[in-house]
Amino acid sequence: MNCLVTGGAGFIGSHLVELLVRKGHHVRVLDDLSTGRIANVAGVSDDIQISNLSINSPESAALYEGVDSVFHLAAKADIVPSIVNPIEYMKTNLDGTLCVLENCRKFNVRRIVYAASSSCYGIARDLPTSENARIDPQYPYALSKWMGEEAALHWGRLYGLEVVSLRLFNVFGPRARTTGNYGAVMGVFLAQHLGGQPLTIVGDGEQTRDFVFVADVARAFLAAAEASVCSRVFNIGSGRPVSVNYLANLIGGATVNIPDRPGEPRVTHADISRATKEIMWSARTSFEDGMRLTLEHRHLWKDAPIWTPDTIAVETKEWFRYLS
Repeated sequence: MNCLVTGGAGFIGSHLVELLVRKGHHVRVLDDLSTGRIANVAGVSDDIQISNLSINSPESAALYEGVDSVFHLAAKADIVPSIVNPIEYMKTNLDGTLCVLENCRKFNVRRIVYAASSSCYGIARDLPTSENARIDPQYPYALSKWMGEEAALHWGRLYGLEVVSLRLFNVFGPRARTTGNYGAVMGVFLAQHLGGQPLTIVGDGEQTRDFVFVADVARAFLAAAEASVCSRVFNIGSGRPVSVNYLANLIGGATVNIPDRPGEPRVTHADISRATKEIMWSARTSFEDGMRLTLEHRHLWKDAPIWTPDTIAVETKEWFRYLS
């Protein structure tokens, strides 16, 4: 295939680019490098075309010409900044997706695989959670990603694009973002571990998360591109949640507990039976093996901010204000 990966220099995108190149596909990368890094895809192949442009940029349209499949991963992530600056999230995650979809339509791209988010389920009532569960976004990031999914499916129905949407659960592994925003627990813990600081466990730490290793997620994107099904949504998780306390024990070191946060689910647990049946995908990497591989790359978090209970309290002030 001739492929375009938006956000291809980012965490998940760079692993997908590696996989596509390894499988013999031709790859273009569209990334504004706001969080992605050229180093993430350096050395993969001299044949990769990397364009430092926004998905909203008119100049990016030419990159879609002759492309068979678009993998749309470019997005603004993290909860707290989306609460503080919701319009920025809508401009990137919704308006940007509309630009991607229109370029796909204009240049007759056959298939688009959209990176959606399991955060659309909010505090799920049904566990494990299937794709038919109630949609209940708790914050603008979740809303923007779900609205982008709805737009993609609508463009598919109306204009004949082959659309597949992957609702990603808690993706982890090497090259996860190390930006200044307070974000996913894995990155927070690894930076704290490298900095010799205690791991900040929210609440009692017995809440569980469906962690899925990034290499398995890259395989899911390729499986979705190669499958015959379209106009479908798939959960992408391990289906085997683990507790935050277990994660902390694997990393090791001192811990400190900080207050529970409103609007966060006690459990995330993906029902992946649809993906297993329809695109022949399931996670292959155990949480323990994934953690071992991640810890082997712990040096990648050496420049990440080290969060403390005090700085987390300041950073999440708006979270408590609006989600309480």
